[in-house]
Amino acid sequence: MHVPDHFLDDPTSATTAVVSLAAVGYAAYRAREDLTPRRVALTAATTGFVFAVQMLNYPVAAGTSGHLMGGALAAALVGPWLGVLSVTAVLLVQALVFADGGLTALGTNVLLMAVVGTLVGWAVTRGVLRATRGRGAAAAAGAGALVSVPVSAAVFAGLFAVGGTVPVPVGELVGQMLGVHLLVGLGEALITAGVVGLVLAVAPGAAAVEGRRAPALAPSAPLAAVRRAVLALGTGALLAAVVVSSFAAATPDGLEATAESVGFADAARDHAFAGAPLADYGEVGGIFVGVAGLVGVVLVVALTVGVLGAGLRAAGRRTARVGVTGS
Repeated sequence: MHVPDHFLDDPTSATTAVVSLAAVGYAAYRAREDLTPRRVALTAATTGFVFAVQMLNYPVAAGTSGHLMGGALAAALVGPWLGVLSVTAVLLVQALVFADGGLTALGTNVLLMAVVGTLVGWAVTRGVLRATRGRGAAAAAGAGALVSVPVSAAVFAGLFAVGGTVPVPVGELVGQMLGVHLLVGLGEALITAGVVGLVLAVAPGAAAVEGRRAPALAPSAPLAAVRRAVLALGTGALLAAVVVSSFAAATPDGLEATAESVGFADAARDHAFAGAPLADYGEVGGIFVGVAGLVGVVLVVALTVGVLGAGLRAAGRRTARVGVTGS
């Protein structure tokens, strides 16, 4: 659901950018309260995995594909606040390096996938867990993923109805966005439930969805479990990006198919970095998609470690100052 430039007018794009900046800033504020080296490592692995699996478009209908948004998955693994930051890092690298998602639409994409997708996914996941008294964490995460995709699609439809650059039948837009993204959501749910189930099996105690307190990992998350989770997610990311990406569906995704059907596909403008070597995941520069995917995984992991590591060091300095003052 990567929105290109000029689907939405400038005032709407600016508004989504401001809202997204505020939401990501708040997520960063909330996440710093309980940053630990273990959370940094697990969030970095989660970010790399989400980037890699987003490359894997899967067919959902004749001539239409979908791909993981990843917000509900990230929230289930590292909690909603780090999840927002994780998916935001993915979207930044995609837009700036791979020309995937418009530059002026970056705020819109962060709002739809990193903010709405993650927070709605987490809210539904926690609601299901409360209803089941903590049982079925993987299925609960899958339910969160299932709901998060059509909700994000509905938000896009609402934004386009208010600030779309071409007039379209709003009812048809809403109907098609919801219809196709319900199917995409089924794939998102299966992937999310499967990955969360795997992490729960190989690294019990590592995932946020297991914690009794929301919204973060339990402070006592076992180091060995976190290491196993990082290894599992890292291995999955490398396999997806380097090997499986070559077999991804090439058909238009749900947003692209809807744009063509409803009649606003031509509103998109070419990306400012459309001629970059890694644009379209290496296709423009003749680079093997697996190499492009590997570069992307390394970049998002490095970005996540850099940003969260800086936050962790800043928190350590604040704690040290408080200790000196208290003494």
